[in-house]
Amino acid sequence: MTIKPPCLEPGDRIGIIAPAGPVDRDEIRPAIEFLHQKGYKILSSRNLYRKKGYLAGSDDARLDDLMSMFANKSVKAIFCARGGYGSSRLLDRIDYDLIKKNPKIIAGYSDITALLFAIFRNTGLVTFHGPVLRDPGPWGRKNLNSLLKLLALKAPFEINLFGGDVIREGQVRGIIIGGNLSLICSLAGTPFMPRTRRAILFIEDKCEPLYRIDRMMNHLRLSGILEGLSGIIAGSFTGCGDMRDIKRILRDVSSGTGIPVVSGLPAGHDGKNMAIPIGIHADLDTKGMRLSFSEAGVT
Repeated sequence: MTIKPPCLEPGDRIGIIAPAGPVDRDEIRPAIEFLHQKGYKILSSRNLYRKKGYLAGSDDARLDDLMSMFANKSVKAIFCARGGYGSSRLLDRIDYDLIKKNPKIIAGYSDITALLFAIFRNTGLVTFHGPVLRDPGPWGRKNLNSLLKLLALKAPFEINLFGGDVIREGQVRGIIIGGNLSLICSLAGTPFMPRTRRAILFIEDKCEPLYRIDRMMNHLRLSGILEGLSGIIAGSFTGCGDMRDIKRILRDVSSGTGIPVVSGLPAGHDGKNMAIPIGIHADLDTKGMRLSFSEAGVT
């Protein structure tokens, strides 16, 4: 059963965690100041600025921060400081019963895809693919503002895909899931991968050469995931080569499915990173180039 978290409004408290790579105070200070200006209270996790090589502290420390934020009744949403690597190291140690009893917003992208997928799969809680606090400059603030608006929205909404191309036509409905392609592939075949049958999958990635994009998409094909999907939407593939080549890969690997495939989702590592709820129904229309949500992701 799908669980929607309560909405987020000015005056609510947002907890900040770093479940993957390490982060410095100066890197996320602008985002925290922005959230304060918008009227939100901020609670930094106990181990937020710890470092252990390429991780933001030990697995125990990062797990404790995650679970403490879900257990804290005063925290209404959990935002991640950055991606990097490390979220998947926590998945088999998370107390999913605690999360299910304390449903609240959790948002992030890139490596945070692992957390978003695992929590949705094991609790039914709608999670949110959206910006992290470390994202720089004007786009970082715009994307964060987009996330805040979505987390307060209780009405249907839609995302236009006019900047993309139709790879295969169609009109379909399904549960929207998605995120970083590398992380999705790493979860395939594990108990932390959401059920994909009749789902609309969106994907994005960064700095992966074309042959790796090809390999990952073929892994999803060979594992049977593509066959059960209702549709595929490509977001940005920053530093991954010519987007025309990526579209050809998507066309080739999905050729036996007949499902609609389209690019143009404004999500990923390149500039605009629109917030997207994971786990609610959406309609993909390649003729109108839009992704429409008939329900909100929050209550």
